Amino acid sequence: MSNSELATSYAALILADDDVEITPDKLQTLIKAANIDDVESIWTTLFAKALEGKNVKDMLLNVGSGGGAAAAPTGGAGGATAESAPEEAKEEKKEEEKEESDEDMGFGLFD
Repeated sequence: MSNSELATSYAALILADDDVEITPDKLQTLIKAANIDDVESIWTTLFAKALEGKNVKDMLLNVGSGGGAAAAPTGGAGGATAESAPEEAKEEKKEEEKEESDEDMGFGLFD
């Protein structure tokens, strides 16, 4: 991340923390108050448009939540799936052994 992006990000976080609307002008004012001169106005405009109508605090609190996780099985179905897992592992081992036996038959690349 460049200094311009970092400065704009921090300014947006400061405004969000104070429950102030995030606008390009307010971002630019904070950046100038911090004596950072090399931030182009495009960054403040991009950040303001990206965060327009969004609650930054909620976004930060829900970073790791994902939201799309499947629910865990409940009731009697949980026991059935726990029993089928070792069977699947055994089947995978058998398939791997079959693949290894093909190599022993002399079907090599340079034979």
